[in-house]
Amino acid sequence: MKAIVATKFGRPDVLQLQQVPNPTPKDGEILIKVHATTVAAGDIRMRSLDVPPLFWLPARLTLGFTKPKQPIYGMELAGEVEAIGQNVTRFKVGDPVFASTLAANFGGYAEYKTMLEDGLVLTKPHNMSYEEAAAVPIGGPTALRLLRKGSIQRGQKVLIYGASGSVGTYAVQIAKAYGAEVTGVCSTAHVELVKSLGADQVIDYTRQDFSAGGAVYDAIFDTVGKCPKAQRAKALKPNGKFITIAKLSTKQSLEELAVVKELIEAGKVRAVIGRCYPLEDMVEAHRYVDMGHKTGNVVIAVG
Repeated sequence: MKAIVATKFGRPDVLQLQQVPNPTPKDGEILIKVHATTVAAGDIRMRSLDVPPLFWLPARLTLGFTKPKQPIYGMELAGEVEAIGQNVTRFKVGDPVFASTLAANFGGYAEYKTMLEDGLVLTKPHNMSYEEAAAVPIGGPTALRLLRKGSIQRGQKVLIYGASGSVGTYAVQIAKAYGAEVTGVCSTAHVELVKSLGADQVIDYTRQDFSAGGAVYDAIFDTVGKCPKAQRAKALKPNGKFITIAKLSTKQSLEELAVVKELIEAGKVRAVIGRCYPLEDMVEAHRYVDMGHKTGNVVIAVG
C-alpha cells in the first residue's frame, strides 16, 4: 500500500511517499480502507519534535531518538471497513467509519489502517463526506473536553480565543449548541467564518484588545494556548473560569466522539475544511500548516 513515511525528524521534506506492506486485521480488529486523513497540530509536533525543553526527553522516549519509532503519522481518519478479524461484532465489511488513532499508534497517512473494534472508532455521521468526517475525531472531542472542563452552562457569556482553528471552530459551535452566548476571537480574514458558525460577537484581535471594551465573561476558553494573561484577567468575571488547551488532558473517550457525532447529525456542528490536498502532496500540506495560520482543518484525500 501507499503510505507517507517520516524518514527522520525535521522539516516537511522528511516525509516520503513509499510502498509498505498491507496490514492484516488480528482478532478483534478491523481493517479500514482510508479515504481521508488530516494534518493536525500533533502531526507537526511529532515530525519536527518542536516541543518545550521540559518535554524534550519524554518526547524522545515516546517518539524515538535517532528516527521515528512510528514513521507513519496521521491522528484521525475516515474510511470504509475493508475486512474484519475474528470475534468482531461492532462492525461489518462496508461500514463507513471515522476514528482517532491517538491510542492506536497513529497510521492515518496510509491507504489502510487496522484498529481494535473497541477503539476510538464509530460509524461516520450520515450527513458528512469522508473528508469532513476525517476532520472530526481530534478537534471535535477536544473542544467538547475543553468546554466541559469549564462547566459550560446555558445562558453563560463565554469567549473562545482562537475561534477559527480546528478546535476553535468546534468550540464555537458546541458552545452555541449548549446555549451559551459566544464571542469568538480571530484574525481579520476569519471574522465572517466565525460569524457563520453562530458566534454572537466576533472580535478581530489584530484591531482590538478583547478586554478593552468592558465586556466580562463567565468563561474564557483558549483553544491555542496563547491567550494573553493581562487581557483574560481583565475580561473574566470575579468567579469566572479560564480554561486553556495547554493544560488539557489529551486522553480521549469514545463517549466524547459519540456526543460530537450526535451534534453533527442533528445539524448543530459541521467541520470547517480550510484546504484539502492529495496524499502525494503531503509535504506541501505540512509546509502550509507549519506557517501557523490555517483555517479550520487541513484534510488529505488518501483514496
